[in-house]
Amino acid sequence: MTTKTRKEAKKLPLNQILSGDCIKVMNGLPAGSIDLIFADPPYNLQLRGDLHRPDNSRVDAVDDAWDQFDSFKAYDRFTRDWLRAARRLLKPHGAIWVIGSYHNIFRVGAAMQNEGFWILNDVVWRKSNPMPNFRGKRFTNAHETLIWASRAEASRYTFNYEALKALNEGIQMRSDWVLPICTGHERLKDDKGDKAHPTQKPESLLHRVLVGTTNPGDVVLDPFFGTGTTGAVARMLGRDYIGIEREAAYREVAERRLAKVRRFDKAALEVSASKRAEPRVPFGQLVERGLLRPGEILISPRGKTAKVRADGTLIADDVRGSIHQVGAALESAPSCNGWTYWSFRQDGRTVPIDILRQQIRAEMR
Repeated sequence: MTTKTRKEAKKLPLNQILSGDCIKVMNGLPAGSIDLIFADPPYNLQLRGDLHRPDNSRVDAVDDAWDQFDSFKAYDRFTRDWLRAARRLLKPHGAIWVIGSYHNIFRVGAAMQNEGFWILNDVVWRKSNPMPNFRGKRFTNAHETLIWASRAEASRYTFNYEALKALNEGIQMRSDWVLPICTGHERLKDDKGDKAHPTQKPESLLHRVLVGTTNPGDVVLDPFFGTGTTGAVARMLGRDYIGIEREAAYREVAERRLAKVRRFDKAALEVSASKRAEPRVPFGQLVERGLLRPGEILISPRGKTAKVRADGTLIADDVRGSIHQVGAALESAPSCNGWTYWSFRQDGRTVPIDILRQQIRAEMR
């Protein structure tokens, strides 16, 4: 964190829950000060009447005033205004996640594009234990959709690819996430023993979002804070949070919850680094350093060879160019990662040239 960044952070109400209308509160915060926004806005469910189970017991559905709008036009206006306020707060390379259901996510996605956000992915959260469909007139609604977007097309957003891959047992993280809804000990209750919030999100969902798209020390804003899932996970993971919540009952539950949360120790906060974040090492540097000599022969996985030139390029037959260009030409492929494609002979063994790159990177740390 630079000196300028530290000064900016001091102006922010870090690790606090702010009371009031999210748009007015966001407009009062410093522009360009937030790394990531996670937003769980009203879904505008348009419920008509009560919903009952087969035993005639009433389902505790979302019928609160904060989820009710007079018309789609009113909801669209609200969506545009809070997204505009949110985008003003993001740093140039910041990003946003918005979660919703089929009732609202398509309207929100269009509004995001209209406001200048650049959509990176939509992620389907498939609920492993969804609420059943009691009326039997539609498919069981077993998923919600998250939209992940950068502030602008050119933003260099955070994406901890290797960390997410590690979370998924070494397999690339896909855009369909199978996670349970909030139940059991995680489901917060009010003084009457009822659900404290009808749409409380599971910590597992926020854990994946924050591990994947933020770094320790980042500032995460949640303009619809509810009972504080975003803040709780941010605090555990060493991120700073700012919550905005207009409902006093939710703020009270969130404050009690956050008071019990402890940050993981420093070693636990470290995650697998992305290879893209490692220092760039030109192949020519291996030649300059004498780790490979001009005239040395490199070998492809299929036994094809190329000769190292003094300027860090290769020559093979009539092909000249970088380690990537020559590899692609030999394989008649559109591209090639030369670092993993080429090897050299050392002490009778075939050694990948990437070993030499890692050696230089280790010296840079």
